[in-house]
Amino acid sequence: MSAAEAELARAAFVELFPKGFEECELAGDIELAAYTDDAGEARVRERFPAVAVSEVEPGWEERWREFHRPVRVGPLWIGPLWETPPADAIALFVEPARAFGTGGHATTRLCLELLVDLSSELAGASVLDLGCGSGVLSIAAASLGYGPVLAVDLEAEAIAETQRNAQANGIQVEARLADALTAELPACDLALANIARSTVEALAGRLRCRVLVASGYLETEPVELPGFRHRERRLAEGWAADVYEHADLLA
Repeated sequence: MSAAEAELARAAFVELFPKGFEECELAGDIELAAYTDDAGEARVRERFPAVAVSEVEPGWEERWREFHRPVRVGPLWIGPLWETPPADAIALFVEPARAFGTGGHATTRLCLELLVDLSSELAGASVLDLGCGSGVLSIAAASLGYGPVLAVDLEAEAIAETQRNAQANGIQVEARLADALTAELPACDLALANIARSTVEALAGRLRCRVLVASGYLETEPVELPGFRHRERRLAEGWAADVYEHADLLA
């Protein structure tokens, strides 16, 4: 597929295969590949009618570990349990599981970069992580000195993974099962929303935060949030992350 088509395909594959998938360049085109079973193949064909299927050798179920490489963002090192972090890093271990978020996706890395860069300006700021997934952003925020940190998600599995990953790292994060589009959301200094653009836009009017870091959408998708002033945009691999300020709540 072309580079333009690949942007949309990547977003679909993140949803279909949160544990990881491969991306290769072949003669100027981009190929996305995932290890899956018959049910997974059927899900892909629903989204992409032209799918090539090939058998792989026994043991493919364990090869997903090859997809999960450590990520270094400033002082942060985020990786799976079987990797060894460098001695000079703040090491966070996040075990890949069904809840999305190991630090490897471009939108997560962009949010981590912004968390690092904002940590001096917002030292000790309270954080609300909307759609926390595995809790990687919440755990990173707490490790950087933000606090208290509240993580919310509408999936019980995500809350369980966030609690498990926080406990494994000795990090204090409150994880709460809630639909951010309907539940009462507490005021905070910094809100994190690494979710779909439409959800970010729907949430904006409900947020009481000084600063909002939003991502989870393509760089071709402009995001205008009423009541917020845009401050910065960063790009990586066709994805975008934005920093907004709430004029009415700025100190």
